Amino acid sequence: MFANFLYFLIVLIMYSSSELFENVGTIDSSVVFYSLMVTILFIVVCHIAFKWLGKKAGDNPYENIDSLINKYISRLSNLALMIFALIIYGFKLNLFFSGIKIFKALPTLEAILFLGLFLFYLIVIWNAAYEVQKRNFAGQVSKKNFILSNVSFSLPALLPWFFLSIIADILGLLPWQPAKQILNTPAGEIGYITLFLVAIAVFGPVLIKKIWNCNPLEPGLPRTRIEMVLKKAKVKYSDILTWDLFGGTMLTAGVMGLVGRFRYILVTPSLLNSLNDDELIAVMLHEIGHVQKYHMVFYLIFFAGFIGCNFVFLEPFMMLLYVFEPLYKVFGFVGIGKSTAHPILISFTLIGLFILYFRFIFGFFMRNFERQADLHVYRFTRDASPLISTFYKIASFSRQSIDKPNWHHYSIGRRVRFLERCQTNPALIQAHHLKVKKMIVGYFVLIMIIFGFGYAINFGMAKETFDTFIAEKILFQQKDFDPAKFDLYAFAGDYYYNKKNYEKAIESYENVLKADPDNVHALNNLSWLFSTCPDKGYRNNKKALEYAKRTLVQKREAFVLDTYAEALFVNNDIKAAVSSATQALTLSKDKKEYYKSQLERFEKILNP
Repeated sequence: MFANFLYFLIVLIMYSSSELFENVGTIDSSVVFYSLMVTILFIVVCHIAFKWLGKKAGDNPYENIDSLINKYISRLSNLALMIFALIIYGFKLNLFFSGIKIFKALPTLEAILFLGLFLFYLIVIWNAAYEVQKRNFAGQVSKKNFILSNVSFSLPALLPWFFLSIIADILGLLPWQPAKQILNTPAGEIGYITLFLVAIAVFGPVLIKKIWNCNPLEPGLPRTRIEMVLKKAKVKYSDILTWDLFGGTMLTAGVMGLVGRFRYILVTPSLLNSLNDDELIAVMLHEIGHVQKYHMVFYLIFFAGFIGCNFVFLEPFMMLLYVFEPLYKVFGFVGIGKSTAHPILISFTLIGLFILYFRFIFGFFMRNFERQADLHVYRFTRDASPLISTFYKIASFSRQSIDKPNWHHYSIGRRVRFLERCQTNPALIQAHHLKVKKMIVGYFVLIMIIFGFGYAINFGMAKETFDTFIAEKILFQQKDFDPAKFDLYAFAGDYYYNKKNYEKAIESYENVLKADPDNVHALNNLSWLFSTCPDKGYRNNKKALEYAKRTLVQKREAFVLDTYAEALFVNNDIKAAVSSATQALTLSKDKKEYYKSQLERFEKILNP
């Protein structure tokens, strides 16, 4: 079930990265037809696959069919990911909806539509799997309950994204500019994301318990036993809830919530019915271990670390991929141009990094945290045999081998053997706790180094050096004039101007104007260069005024009026320069001091 978390987050990355692809203009309705056809084909494949598996189960009743079911679900889920990628990247179905006003105003709604498409694919898989899988349930689980349990278990993974995105959309619609300006700064974005991650971590369990349809555990001996253990361990909590996952047939327990007031202890009916008192206490001590070792706090930090590094590295990473020319030669062999290959590389590299981070690095921490929670029983008792017997019951109940590997837990066999070793050699307990502490310290040090480096090259002291490196690579690769790349020449003009290579700067800006005669960036910068160039040999007062007037026709904003005022000033039309500088100051939304100093400079010449 934890795999569904990863699937949804990968789909979210796919959808978000689709914005990097070129907008090819109008998308005709044929993409809807193609998407429908591959969806129908997927439905047929799922139906045939599980029908064949059901026949195999009937012919070989003693074969471990549950393992095959999980394998089929995994493979078909991966196929669903590939089909979703085809619809997004190949058919570009999302562009078909791009003109709808409600989606323009609230982009999160369009994202929900496409996440719903992938959810539909998963429901198709679960629907096809039900007839085979129901034979392995210990109790009666209806198809509706089976599908809804899978859906509800997956949805909490999307809660942080949903609230972050929808509130950002709403703030974007508000007329209050200060909020928008704050959110557009690096500090504002980081603060906004951090605030909501904490809010979701604290208050999210209240919503999740409703999504999972959890209800308070009725008074009785099981509740009394659990309350007694929680009181002895001095763990604060809001309530003990029954978790009717898959009709309550799952043998599991859990805890969610960072703060005692919003912390909930979850137990399934099957767990309560299958365990004796000592075993139930051992399971609760395991869950208490997660709380008292602050594992959920670290999970929050782990998510924040990924989001933070993604935030500071995304733009530099995109630029590095753009200048790494050997990659595009490979794409060129199959006829894929750089404009298409670049976003493909970004998308799949992001997905690869996401899988590496969560499936392997995060999974490594989760496995060791689970082992640490297992060891928590030794804090209250010297005997771990009730927890060991619980593990054997879980293995028997699930009809799985005790040595079946698990990416977020060690196998039951490894967990049992480690507990038995600790019982005979208690020094192993503290050794593991020390190992986990070293892992956490190592993670913090590494993530701060990575984040600091990313922040430096994206926003800090290394930004200019990095930008210069990227610019040189791009300019070296762009040997001949290409009218389709006029935006690149504007970037080159800025680069050469900052390097004081004014001849090349002028040439680059003029190349922009060959392809786009009304380009405001090139016109305005040429006018400024001809008016104020430190190397007076490149100054040209007549051209400065000409380009400034052409810019003013296209856009009447503060920075344009300021350039026009400078051009008037160098042409000795001081009165007009004062008038233009006054308008620039009036229209300016920032840099007020600069525009004011410009006006005062001109006024001093006019009125000495």
